[in-house]
Amino acid sequence: MTRTRIMLAAAGAAALAAGAADAQVTVLGWPGGPEETALRAVAELYNARPEVAPENRVELLFTSRDGFFDKLQVDLAAGSTAFDVNLLATYSIGRYAPFMEPVTLSDEAEAVFGETVLSTMQFDGQQYGVPTDLSLHFLYYRRDLIDALLADEAVRARYGDIAEEHLGERLEPKAPEDWTWDDFVANALYFSRSVNPDSPTRYGTVIQAKNLLFNMMVFHSWPRSYGADWLDEEGRVVVDSEAWRGALERAKLLFDLGATPPDSTAYEYAEANAAFASGQVAAMVQWNAAATELTEAQPDTAITAPPAGPEGRFTHIHGLGLGLNAAAPNREGALAFLEWLSTEEAALAYARAGGAPGLAPETAAKIADERPDLVQVGEFASTYGFVMRGGTSAEALSVYEAQAQEFTGYWAGTQDLDTAIANAEAAMTRLLQ
Repeated sequence: MTRTRIMLAAAGAAALAAGAADAQVTVLGWPGGPEETALRAVAELYNARPEVAPENRVELLFTSRDGFFDKLQVDLAAGSTAFDVNLLATYSIGRYAPFMEPVTLSDEAEAVFGETVLSTMQFDGQQYGVPTDLSLHFLYYRRDLIDALLADEAVRARYGDIAEEHLGERLEPKAPEDWTWDDFVANALYFSRSVNPDSPTRYGTVIQAKNLLFNMMVFHSWPRSYGADWLDEEGRVVVDSEAWRGALERAKLLFDLGATPPDSTAYEYAEANAAFASGQVAAMVQWNAAATELTEAQPDTAITAPPAGPEGRFTHIHGLGLGLNAAAPNREGALAFLEWLSTEEAALAYARAGGAPGLAPETAAKIADERPDLVQVGEFASTYGFVMRGGTSAEALSVYEAQAQEFTGYWAGTQDLDTAIANAEAAMTRLLQ
């Protein structure tokens, strides 16, 4: 670990300790977005319960997403007492388990979440956390625009011309449920004024392409549908493949032709959502957590699974949750909070506040009118969900970071594809082998 990283982590830990000085049960949560909003809501509900003593009420802490997991690892390894409960993710449990304690969930937990979702918080056969959010990808699209396109015979020729010119194949407009990734690209080009001056929207899509590991997760559903993986069955890195190259090149085409906003190389979750919500984007692939925000901003927004490739339809999947710091100063209070968090009452409250828990069908049915997206979350996770081979290793986050650096550099035009692939392969080989 570099001296700079140690100094940054120590500074972060000092800030946490200062903020947590008067806390009862201190919970280090995921900053920003619906996860923070939902956690605040359930913490307030928990603190209002008459059986919760003042010394066991919950106090929340949030820090920057940038470098969050590296700083957390340093704090846990150092035995920090700045927090009792901390964020977990499927792709990081192996890194943190030595510094955490397994937890016991409520008797309701299996019925509320189901075995698959609970397993996203397990390591070496033990439960290390309560699953709070199941993350996967939806294809969001403007139903009004697609319906108008499908109903207008006069524009089919123009759509076909655009597809043939830029993709080498004459394509017909289709319902998004039937899209391949080439259909996604053709639709994005047709609805971009830089390609089609008559488009009702300025951009056909928006790709969040900031050099950020979570943006790389969004992209992964694309190459996976072409058969991409991190490692083959013998454990060799296989990023230099037609599957990865083809997906990267198709995405670059959208940047080069102005089908995504020109500054989207600096976009992450919030900026991509804002672009779609503005009404100037026809379709995009985004985290399921954005469903409520986007459907409220654009009532004509519809949701389906990501487009298909030659190997099928896929979506990256992982879980976020909360677990127990082994050095927790209020261990008993923390365990009581985590046990309650795994009840139906807490899960439904978290969902109503905008979170995205992975709920078993019977539980999701109780909130289907308010959160129909959660019904789709369960369905898509079981049907299309995947984890790259090596995606739960101790170095998984570093792999995503390495890919983000190289692939977003390619999209931004700072290096060519061969260089990006070679650099990513070298970094992945060093990390995974």
